Amino acid sequence: MRVCRDNRARCSVLVPKIGWVSFKRSRAFAGWKSYRVTRDRAGRWHIAFAVIPEPVPAPGTGEVVGVDRGVTVAVALSTGEMTSPAVLSLKESERLLRLQRRLARAVRGSNRRHKVKTLIAGLKAEDGDRRKDWVEKTSTDLARRFDVIRVENLNVKAMTRSARGTVEEPGRNVAAKAGLNWGILKSGWGLLAGRLEQKAPGRVEKAKAAYTSQTCNASKHIAAESRQSQATFVCVACGHRANADVNAARNIAAGHAVTARGDRRVLARSVKREPQHARPPKVA
Repeated sequence: MRVCRDNRARCSVLVPKIGWVSFKRSRAFAGWKSYRVTRDRAGRWHIAFAVIPEPVPAPGTGEVVGVDRGVTVAVALSTGEMTSPAVLSLKESERLLRLQRRLARAVRGSNRRHKVKTLIAGLKAEDGDRRKDWVEKTSTDLARRFDVIRVENLNVKAMTRSARGTVEEPGRNVAAKAGLNWGILKSGWGLLAGRLEQKAPGRVEKAKAAYTSQTCNASKHIAAESRQSQATFVCVACGHRANADVNAARNIAAGHAVTARGDRRVLARSVKREPQHARPPKVA
């Protein structure tokens, strides 16, 4: 396996049975041992080098941040910041709708249908690229600014499971569940948590997700009526008013973190101890 640097932006790699292939370098890499050449659904070719990057160093300030993941607002921090990945523009959405209508009219197996599918895949690939870019920038920013990052302990795979069911037992509210699944996936919940654990190993803690959106951060009063809308939280006990997502993020930042073994970090010792050898009975 040979790689040559052509200039500041491009390199060439010797692919077996093909020859030298030029590619654009997206970042500096060193110490790689293997590479993989793939082709995505939009017809674009990619080359990925197996390199283990160095973790992002902690700032050493002792600051803790809570991260609340949502659908309308992808990420809300306990500091009050909110961010979401860029979505398709109005022009791109209209073009995607036109292409989908053309695809519905095209004959299966025809060249026209194949061409339209490639154009649709290109638009969706660009949307996925923007989401991945947002995840990379957001995870790096959090790893550089905070010593401890607390997120909700969510099973994203189970949450985005289809509700269609089977022929014998069909599911309920399938269309609504499909829309929710699409909103969760386009917000990059699982990808963000995974990249945080890779960039800040040992500094990402998972807190219980139960009642974080119904608990007042000021008085700790729990009431479902306090969340009046998606963005408004008004405590029915003390009158504390805040953004609902930011209030949940502050509860996550102050919550009990869960270690890898599932214990509460607030305990002085683990309740899941390793098996101990039985002691011989004392002889009177």
